[in-house]
Amino acid sequence: MGSSVLVLLLSPSALAAERVVLRYRMFQRSVPVEDLTTFVETGETTRQLRSYFRLSGQDPERIRRALANEVEVDVVPLDRVLNSFLGDAILDQMGGFVHTPSGTADREALRSALILSASDDNRISLIEVIQNYPTRELHVNGNRIVATYRQIQNIQETITNALEKIGLPWTR
Repeated sequence: MGSSVLVLLLSPSALAAERVVLRYRMFQRSVPVEDLTTFVETGETTRQLRSYFRLSGQDPERIRRALANEVEVDVVPLDRVLNSFLGDAILDQMGGFVHTPSGTADREALRSALILSASDDNRISLIEVIQNYPTRELHVNGNRIVATYRQIQNIQETITNALEKIGLPWTR
């Protein structure tokens, strides 16, 4: 694994996102990650989330599914792909949807969040990526949440295709 990801995996004091700034066109709302997690797990919304959904015109169930849906991905090939030229391109594209508050080190932050999300069960969901994001706050382009989930699916497909081309099975 990449050295920066390995340090984050082994560090008990690694940062984790506490707040998500959901942006939609001209407005934004800051929401605790805990509220998003509860929403994904139970469907219960806070006043802040209800306000965001109403103002953005987003369908809460569609957002919930996009946050909760899991993609199966083996962490070892995932790490290899994300630390390649192709992985850099994928991460840069995803950085337009999910990024650090400063807009710097987006690639590295996403890489570590994706690897951390897959490390325990070889599955990634967008809510896990948010929970494992290595800054206290992250910004999410709210109207692109579904597209971000699709990007995660594309990573899995890219890895599967690459492994098939070289004759290796997908699973360990």
